[in-house]
Amino acid sequence: QVHLVESGGGLVQAGGSLRLSCAASGSFVRILAMGWYRQAPGNQREQVATITSGGTTNYADSVKGRFTISGDSAKNTVDLQMNNLKPEDTAVYYCTSAADGGVTWGQGTQVIVSS
Repeated sequence: QVHLVESGGGLVQAGGSLRLSCAASGSFVRILAMGWYRQAPGNQREQVATITSGGTTNYADSVKGRFTISGDSAKNTVDLQMNNLKPEDTAVYYCTSAADGGVTWGQGTQVIVSS
């Protein structure tokens, strides 16, 4: 079973930057992919960015060119560098992992972008 711990959320002005980090621990053979989703009030949870153990990345159109996901498969960590943040990026950001035991979600970290 995978346990995810997120850090790095907070309050930032529009145009600013934040970096989210997530570390996986627990009992598993291998993590196949990790990523970030977000959920704003009243909205459904949506994918932000994902990265596979082989390094393949995928981004939502709304964050392309502004966010960068990176991972360390040896350490089972994933980071999300968020630049040029916009008020519409305000949401709770969730780390997720896909491993041999299934999909796991972190507890979420709040990101608030003020205009």
